[in-house]
Amino acid sequence: MSPREKVEELHARYAHALDDDRLEEWPEFFTENGRYRVTTAENEARGLPLPVLYAEGRAMLRDRVASLRHANIYEPQRYRHIVSSILVEPSGNIAKSTANFLVIRVMENGEATFFASGRYLDRIALPELRYEERVVVCDSRRFDTLLAIPL
Repeated sequence: MSPREKVEELHARYAHALDDDRLEEWPEFFTENGRYRVTTAENEARGLPLPVLYAEGRAMLRDRVASLRHANIYEPQRYRHIVSSILVEPSGNIAKSTANFLVIRVMENGEATFFASGRYLDRIALPELRYEERVVVCDSRRFDTLLAIPL
């Protein structure tokens, strides 16, 4: 498999895990000290560091999943990710990847709505294929208060 095919596979496994409500697998997509950050396109373009959501390290990611499962109260929902236009730049033991995403949110009553769009900016550790950093850059600067499940 080429580096591009491997990165596409990683992105697909990530999306399927979230879409199938296998949130406990989410931290395993990251290196031990991997970072996950959700921000807006406007903040990213202006170099503003304040993220909407931030987690660093698998322990923090696991805590986020535990709070989603046991502490946070939110209406039951599911996501459906569409990931496209994947660009990959391998360089030694790191691959940089940029990909577009669209997330549809499906509520328990069956109502499906456009939830988020944007791009993933990733640094991926090779050869283990884990995210060292996943920056989720959302097109909109407005966030629904139901941003519970990772994007």
